[in-house]
Amino acid sequence: MKIKMANVITGIRIVCSIALLFSPLFSNTFYTLYIIAGISDMVDGTVARKTGNVSEFGSKFDTVADFVLVVVCLIKLIPALHIPMWLFIWIIAIAAIKVINLIYGYVIRKELVVQHTVMNKVTGILLFVFPLTVTFIDLKFSEVIVSAVATFAAVQEGHMIKKRM
Repeated sequence: MKIKMANVITGIRIVCSIALLFSPLFSNTFYTLYIIAGISDMVDGTVARKTGNVSEFGSKFDTVADFVLVVVCLIKLIPALHIPMWLFIWIIAIAAIKVINLIYGYVIRKELVVQHTVMNKVTGILLFVFPLTVTFIDLKFSEVIVSAVATFAAVQEGHMIKKRM
């Protein structure tokens, strides 16, 4: 079996994400691992396309790696940020929409349906930048922007899944 460099890069994101669980929040180690994970997310797809190794597995592996990074960041950030209850509920609602989208896509097509929409990419960029800006941008501003864009992306994703069925 040929090892695909893009999948190795995606795997690095998962390893860095798990390592984040064990690094102090907002430490140099945290930021280094976090930035490596973010760069791997930006590079893996490009490497796959440039080397002709785009695959269904790679796309799904990328989604799993993204999910792991987001969950780890939520685990690390939510306790430290003192998020108001209304925002915590909003985040849970976004996660519920994403899970419903995955379940719906799987039930209808009998496979994991992943939509790499522009709004999902914008959400990913905002989520990536968020921990890097926590120390100097007011959370009341950034939390609402990120949550609003993530909500729109999740709803759009569900619509696209339904439309393609």
